Amino acid sequence: MSYTYLDGEMLKKMLLGGRERISADKQRINDLNVFPVPDGDTGTNMLMTLESGLSGSHAASGGVGEIMSVFASGTLLGARGNSGVILSQIFSGIAEGLSGYDKVNARQLAEAYVHGIRKSYSAVSNPTEGTILTVFRESAEAALDAVDDSFDIEDYYRIHVESAAKSLERTREILPVLQEADVVDSGGAGYLAIAGGMLATLTGEVTEFDYKPLNNTPADTIDVNRFTRSSEMTLGYCTEFLLRLTESKCDPDAFTVGELIDELVAIGGESIVAYKEKDIVKVHVHLFEPGKALLIGQRWGEFLTVKIENMELGHSNTESVKSKPRKPFTVLAACMGEGICSLMRDMGADGIINGGQTQNPSTEEFLEAFRLHPADDIIVLPNNKNVMLAAKQAASLYTEARVHIIPTASVMEGYSALSVINPGVSDIEAIVSGAQRAASGIVGSEITCAVRDVTVDGRAIKQGEYISITNGKITSVAPDRDTALLSMLSGIEDMDEREIITLFVGIDVDDDARVSVTEKIEELYPYHELTVYKGKQEIYDYLVSVE
Repeated sequence: MSYTYLDGEMLKKMLLGGRERISADKQRINDLNVFPVPDGDTGTNMLMTLESGLSGSHAASGGVGEIMSVFASGTLLGARGNSGVILSQIFSGIAEGLSGYDKVNARQLAEAYVHGIRKSYSAVSNPTEGTILTVFRESAEAALDAVDDSFDIEDYYRIHVESAAKSLERTREILPVLQEADVVDSGGAGYLAIAGGMLATLTGEVTEFDYKPLNNTPADTIDVNRFTRSSEMTLGYCTEFLLRLTESKCDPDAFTVGELIDELVAIGGESIVAYKEKDIVKVHVHLFEPGKALLIGQRWGEFLTVKIENMELGHSNTESVKSKPRKPFTVLAACMGEGICSLMRDMGADGIINGGQTQNPSTEEFLEAFRLHPADDIIVLPNNKNVMLAAKQAASLYTEARVHIIPTASVMEGYSALSVINPGVSDIEAIVSGAQRAASGIVGSEITCAVRDVTVDGRAIKQGEYISITNGKITSVAPDRDTALLSMLSGIEDMDEREIITLFVGIDVDDDARVSVTEKIEELYPYHELTVYKGKQEIYDYLVSVE
């Protein structure tokens, strides 16, 4: 069937088709990793970002402008990982281009897509070509150049997808590290999968359009007997809604969430998370009378989606987390590994955002942590380079505090930054600059086992060998993890000028192995201060910091 125009209902189907395609390709995209380490998560991040958009847009109605606006707002909040954040900005830009349209022809669609180029590039302080940015830009520009008055919607997407596939192959030429590792850019591959799924919907290849949330418990498996006629409500309802601010009820541009939050608190609301993106407000609250929350929300606009769950049935996290007392400043750290998270709490982190490599926290999770730890200034330690953009996106959306992102790209940098943050100091700029200096002054390395044969930075690595990845470079290759660690340490040029070695041992390192490697380091570096922690992190047997 030929589609001369794209309307809201078809757009919803196409977005669902995009999700189905990347869901099927998720693991293949995760495996497009330069380093031979099983920590790829690009496919998962992009799928979950897309899912966050669909969770609101599938129930929305209206034209393409309305649908894409709801979808884009959802992806902004649910964005995970750098590729997920860039993807959310792509759709946000497209939504701007489609604003006000009920339906669009191919040329109008092509012009809307170009809006996504500017928006996505602006999300990254130093855009790198040969990534998802390049694949989207080149495919959107090529399709715009090709479109003419004879094009229908399928023609446009066919050119767009073909151009994206060619651009993806060229990422090898743009980034030599991809060529050497014999992979293409994973983010670009994820975008191609999504665009391909959208095209497949137009061509009739995708025919299933019933939205089913990922990892959702089917309604018919709910244990309704957990709340009977004799039960008493003790936990309340988890209430969430997406609200479109309307001009008939308020000034959407001038609206702030502060008054809404105050009213939710006044009716007994707890675990309140509320934030605004343009004229859409997302609200999460735990309370016993959800109807009151809905009446409050409807004072300013109309609902796009509403979800109310009885927390006695176990759908939601039933732990009612109350916001902490407001402080001059608070410190939040993203981390994984029981030992590492416990250590960061002990060192003064006020809150932990669970996540890191392979499990990147979303923009919304950062926003919720900001809300639950109120302060005049919030200091954030992302502790992973792939978590950085989600943290920055959350900071740009949050208006109730000054948010300072310390660009910690690893747990080791986060540990060093946290060690110099003194709760008794009131000069926030001094605190932030000191933490940044501490993080940038370390040599941090990750030791793990290679899962495939590959050549990286001129080094031939065999499956089963151990490697150290230091500041993004392979610095040693060895038959066992201890040798890889010690070889990395011996390669630090100014080791004699450094004084402190901190080692985090992973979940697969038993006590005997921990004692053994500790003795080896102490023997080689007797004048360095060595501290060893049971980090209990996965994938990486050792994380080491030298300062």
